[in-house]
Amino acid sequence: MTELTTRPAVPGYVEISPLAIARLASHAVLQSYGVVGMAAPNLASDIAWTVTRDPNRGIAVHIEDNRVTIDLYVVIEYGTRITTVASSMISAVRFYVEKATGLSVAQVNVHVQGLSQSDYDDSAVGRHRRHRLK
Repeated sequence: MTELTTRPAVPGYVEISPLAIARLASHAVLQSYGVVGMAAPNLASDIAWTVTRDPNRGIAVHIEDNRVTIDLYVVIEYGTRITTVASSMISAVRFYVEKATGLSVAQVNVHVQGLSQSDYDDSAVGRHRRHRLK
């Protein structure tokens, strides 16, 4: 992964790590309506996450030629319109990252890895159970 370096008018420079960008994107995604959580892009990443508990699970940031591309791997709430939720996530991620870093986000790709359905649990007042649909 390449770090993006910007040169301000004063001496010195700012390096923005892809992990920092991933953290910003994660915050934006998890605040979006209809998003249940992040998902691993593949089985190997899922196994690695169970060992490391990486907070940036489900987010891949690529920086090439000063262009930032963000891939999001998410689980969506069953019954929501997937395209609407994805569009909302794209806008939120682009806004958060550009506002916080001043960088231009070239592309945000959403990969829906699954759906999750909430069921009301009568045995525990006010609690919900989530079932991941395959």
